[in-house]
Amino acid sequence: MSDTSRRPRRAAKPYRRPLKDPVRILAFDALRAVDERDAYANLVLPPLLRKAREKGDFDARDAALATELVYGTLRRQGTYDAVIAACVDRPLREVDPPVLDVLSLGAHQLLGTRIPTHAAVSATVELARVVLGDGRAKFVNAVLRKVAQHDLDGWLEKVAPPYDDDPEDHLAVVHSHPRWVVSALWDSLGGGRAGIEDLLEADNERPEVTLVARPGRATPDELLGEEAAVPGRWSPYAVRLTEGGEPGAVTAVREGRAGVQDEGSQLVALALANAPLDGPDEKWLDGCAGPGGKAALLAALAAERGAVLLASEKQPHRAGLVARALDGNPGPYQVIAADGTRPPWRPGSFDRVLVDVPCTGLGALRRRPEARWRRRPEDLDGFAPLQRGLLRTALESVRVGGVVGYATCSPHLAETRAVVADLLKQFPDAEPIDARPLLPGVPALGDGPDVQLWPHLHGTDAMYLALLRRTG
Repeated sequence: MSDTSRRPRRAAKPYRRPLKDPVRILAFDALRAVDERDAYANLVLPPLLRKAREKGDFDARDAALATELVYGTLRRQGTYDAVIAACVDRPLREVDPPVLDVLSLGAHQLLGTRIPTHAAVSATVELARVVLGDGRAKFVNAVLRKVAQHDLDGWLEKVAPPYDDDPEDHLAVVHSHPRWVVSALWDSLGGGRAGIEDLLEADNERPEVTLVARPGRATPDELLGEEAAVPGRWSPYAVRLTEGGEPGAVTAVREGRAGVQDEGSQLVALALANAPLDGPDEKWLDGCAGPGGKAALLAALAAERGAVLLASEKQPHRAGLVARALDGNPGPYQVIAADGTRPPWRPGSFDRVLVDVPCTGLGALRRRPEARWRRRPEDLDGFAPLQRGLLRTALESVRVGGVVGYATCSPHLAETRAVVADLLKQFPDAEPIDARPLLPGVPALGDGPDVQLWPHLHGTDAMYLALLRRTG
């Protein structure tokens, strides 16, 4: 018998249960909801965080890290996909979506945060053991060790084509936007490389929380009493929370006297309310009122003048949100559930009409980063008839001498100027109004008469506004 046969066998290492990290598990759950249910992170994440706090698992730093992991991963998903694709031996479409979510979370920690490399890899592998199992965790470990070999700039040199060879594809990979979105934004913005890069970078920055003090119900001074609160840049009713925070903890927001509203949306409502009119100013219409932010501001402004707002929303559940937003308004108003393209009111009934039409939402990619990966160019064809139908009804609904505001949270030319141009051809008795003087103090508004706001120039969503007067 050989000597080796008499050597004692090594004892097998005892199985170690994976460590459960509540922060990363919550981030993974949020990403799965976004992927599986087409949910929006800004709707999914708050209840998950609230539940975690109620269980005692989270403190403020945990919540901040979970939020950064979710939004950072979604914003940079395209870049991380390109990096991960270079580190696996199969097409990304053949990687199970839950595995890809874990890999993306790991890639963000390695390439987009200051978390040390060892901690980022080990924490992500532990997450994989919990949510995927030990077998697939080994795959995650192997891929992330390859990802960790370079920093973000090093990877971009490897996976992004040179700008001179393919400018749009270069920008798409570097700034994590689909190529068609880069092309559309560039067409609308115009100009050279610097402007589009500034815009794409702004889309990937975390936006501040902006509040609106609803006139007659709250004042900006009241909101400025909140921690890290500063005045808005452009709207007299805006207050910015520079360090984020929980808007629901603000008394005026909790009571409905103030709300969360991007400053671009406030400017749209204010411009319509302040546009010059010929004749009476008594009846206002918000023809696409859900979920109620602009309607609440318009109703408050109307009440100050003795005017009445009718807020119309097609979807009953969204009409309910509008009613909640307007509850407590100091003046009269009405909320109805109605199809804005087949309205129950008579033509020529209103002095002012706003239609903030459904659109691709390409102007709000800071707030809804996942939208950039969901939208397709063909979506434009689906929205086009509705946008034109709503503007047509708006022009029919306003009296002679009255004003219509056409707004979208998209800068895509097919959803903005093309729609307005088409309707002006059909309505020779309507004329554009220069909207720029109605946004006093706001710079870089272009040649007019319409207005396009931009995240990198104005710190707002990319809201578009055209004002039209009915002349005959």
